[in-house]
Amino acid sequence: MTPADPPPTSPSSAPARPRLTIAVLTKNEASRIGRCLRSAAFADERVVVDSGSSDDTVALARGLGAQVFLHADWQGFAVQRNRLLTHASGDYIFFLDADEEITPTLQQELRAAIQADARVVGCVRWRVVAFGRELRHFRSQAPVERLFRRDQLQRFEGAVHERAVLAGEPVPRQTLESALLHYSRDSVRASLEKLTQYAMLGAVKRARSGKPGGIVAGMVYGTSVFIRLYFFKLGFLDGGAGFLFCYFIALECFFRCVAQRYDSASLTETVGR
Repeated sequence: MTPADPPPTSPSSAPARPRLTIAVLTKNEASRIGRCLRSAAFADERVVVDSGSSDDTVALARGLGAQVFLHADWQGFAVQRNRLLTHASGDYIFFLDADEEITPTLQQELRAAIQADARVVGCVRWRVVAFGRELRHFRSQAPVERLFRRDQLQRFEGAVHERAVLAGEPVPRQTLESALLHYSRDSVRASLEKLTQYAMLGAVKRARSGKPGGIVAGMVYGTSVFIRLYFFKLGFLDGGAGFLFCYFIALECFFRCVAQRYDSASLTETVGR
């Protein structure tokens, strides 16, 4: 070896590959947690924060190799996500809901994004599955932020559809091409339970933003949402499942406004399911 030649690189001196944590919130998700965690098996770490399940969610998650931490004192989605942060050790963290599944193509994109180690926020879209079928004609909503560099993510804030607070904003956003499978509504009963929680949390959010509440506001809001989803976003092409999906969302919007007006004294962001 001549003096001009660079010294050989030993395996120990190679830069470490960034690690990925996939983080999941659960409560009574025994019927769905297996599908969710198996789709996340490629991650370096899977962390679950459980909010006090009374079914087999915790045992099933541990059996699939996830680290499970119990925080049954529900104080809202933002608080639970912040608790996930305290348990995550990866360089990147991807937030996955228990009713979601990472497809093989999305897995490949996530691997590539982690390997590139770019300082961006990764956003994803959904492919919606409801009442036993994929709503192929229902276009997904706007991309949601799910993949973060751990050293940029400071905390979450908000009652519902919580917002990430990042260090060094503005941070570039990048939308991944592949979509998550979102098993949004498995049954009418589960939809009714979800309706209560999200309507009440939405009422808190509306009240804080100064938006109008009441029956008339709810009828206008709910009807406009149903028309937009069922007709303009082609929900009618997905048969009965498409109708139910759009109708439940419209009902949630209606009851947000009604609860804002009639339950104003008891509104709280700690509503559980």
